[in-house]
Amino acid sequence: MDERIERSRLAYERALFESDAGALAEAERELDGVEADLALARGRVIHGRFLQQRAEDPEQAREDPHELALFERAAELYRARGDVRGEAEALFWVGCCQQVVRRDNEAAVPVLWRSLELATETEDTMTMSEALRHLGIAEHAAGRLEAARLHLEESTRLRREIGAWLGVASNLVGLIYIATAQDRRDDALRLAEEARAIAGASGAQGLVRQIEEASAQL
Repeated sequence: MDERIERSRLAYERALFESDAGALAEAERELDGVEADLALARGRVIHGRFLQQRAEDPEQAREDPHELALFERAAELYRARGDVRGEAEALFWVGCCQQVVRRDNEAAVPVLWRSLELATETEDTMTMSEALRHLGIAEHAAGRLEAARLHLEESTRLRREIGAWLGVASNLVGLIYIATAQDRRDDALRLAEEARAIAGASGAQGLVRQIEEASAQL
């Protein structure tokens, strides 16, 4: 059992048997944390299902209306609890859903910037790297290649720092496309070589396919 659920039960008993006036509020706070974590986790699973559907048949990939609602609920609960780190992560997923599923960068970008701000405040390197990656994707989509490159390079630096190597390789795919568009062929070849080495060592076949698709543009 999640320890927070047990603590909420004990707080309930204090309220019932000891007339502890603040115990029920404490119990609710514990359960809000559980609900926030669960909402975030469920939203990620739904997002993963969307990505699977898109990979198999892009025309059949459809938004699950629960996804965005779950991420927004998580952000709301984390904010109410004063959990800045949790709010930063949940806001990243709100922005990611808006960008990837709804294809709405106009809505996604302000949320991603807020996520980056809060993640920086709490030194959450992973969420920082995720927000920067998707801000880079938005810049790329808008044709601002140099801004996209800077965001993705900073995201990649952070991912190297924490050893998130598949994340590094995923970013390198985006950087290959950008280098190709900027006529930096040698850089693109170097990026592709490193990405292949990382993906191959990890047996990440889906990522290998993405690398080959990007390299085919050279």
